[in-house]
Amino acid sequence: MRSLTLCLVALSGCATMPLYPSRPGPSTGAPPADPMPAKVVVHLTATAEGLKRALDTKVPPGGELTFDLRGPRPVKWARTPFTLRFADGRVELKSELTIDVELPMLGRLSVPVAVAVNGEPIITSDWKARLQGAKATLESKDLRLRTAQGLGGVLEKAQGLVDAYIEDFSWDLSPQVREAWQKVSAPITFPVGDATACATLQVTGIEAGPTVIAGGFEKDVAFVVAPSVSLPCPSAPPASEPPRLANVATLPSGPFSVVVPIAARYDELAKAMSAAFTDGKLFFSKSYPELYLSDPEVFASQQDQLVVKLHLAGPVKAAGFSATLDGDLYFAGRPAVVDNELRIPDLEPTVQTKSFLLGLKATLDADGIRDQARAALKLDLTERFASVRQKLSSDVPFDAGLGCLKAQVAKIEVNAVYPHASYLRVYVTTTAQASVYLPCPGAQPPAVAHREAP
Repeated sequence: MRSLTLCLVALSGCATMPLYPSRPGPSTGAPPADPMPAKVVVHLTATAEGLKRALDTKVPPGGELTFDLRGPRPVKWARTPFTLRFADGRVELKSELTIDVELPMLGRLSVPVAVAVNGEPIITSDWKARLQGAKATLESKDLRLRTAQGLGGVLEKAQGLVDAYIEDFSWDLSPQVREAWQKVSAPITFPVGDATACATLQVTGIEAGPTVIAGGFEKDVAFVVAPSVSLPCPSAPPASEPPRLANVATLPSGPFSVVVPIAARYDELAKAMSAAFTDGKLFFSKSYPELYLSDPEVFASQQDQLVVKLHLAGPVKAAGFSATLDGDLYFAGRPAVVDNELRIPDLEPTVQTKSFLLGLKATLDADGIRDQARAALKLDLTERFASVRQKLSSDVPFDAGLGCLKAQVAKIEVNAVYPHASYLRVYVTTTAQASVYLPCPGAQPPAVAHREAP
């Protein structure tokens, strides 16, 4: 230390200055607020052919009932595949029933009956797709319905059966909704040093926009999410059930944007910087090849800045004097993400460090130290961005191949970096688009399973 002091006096014209620049104070502020809630919008498209296939798999192809005519008599029925037609915001289903019945004196009869059902397709708050205000009509051109004793009762029984079935029928969408909800709300995990951080899109609500009838059935559904990040991952279990559906008057359609926060620890930056050193040392001076920087440390300071501490050590030998430097230097700057790497592009010496380096200007290259620190201080965030992309991109078939979910991320952009005492938060704006198709584009139609009526 004495030799260094003599060296400083010789170099600075007897001016005095501290050997160790003062350490900037650490940040004591609260973590920044989590990003604003956003809506992950999924567009549902069900073609007439897709709905027909779905109905053919959900509605039994045949069954049996009884009616009274001189005692209970069995009636068997079978239907043809459905046909669909859309008009005036309603859907019309048509099918042909064949009714087989055994009557006194007439024996066994087989009578065709045309069935038409007209109603408004809706999705209820408990995730049931059904026809609202449905009306069913049964007609037959077979004259035996008017002349054969007992067939009138059979037709009345069939009308009651169809009315009851329409009233009770609903297509439960909750398995698909629960699968999508679990996918959205599952945490995005990524390693942060020796810990694991979690970015979470907590689903606080689910909204559905108006139904559009255009040769099929189309509807926008939005998951309202509250983004957050925590380090380490929270231990509290997620909710066990998705929220109930809220039908709303309007909903933004098309691509959606959601801000996903990810995290980085300061010791990760220090380790990444050390990796650029040789055996823990960065030799930066050609004039003094034994002089080096080592032991990087990164911490948050005031005004959203990061501070990098570097240990400066090694001998300095020049004509007429020699000294061994052994002290700490401090640099400060605001973090930014450049080409998927976390860096501090405006890293500069603190005022106290600059004063110290100016006193050694004849001996050391202060700008060279700064440039070396800038080049070495970078942390690759590619894997974390990939986790976000994977979270919001997927192709998932569902319901025995009847349909599928397709989601694709179009753009990932870093819009802010917030340092605070514990770790860095990087806010990533993700623009994506998601759709549910019935049937899935390019998929082969599944085989219709013939089931007996209950």
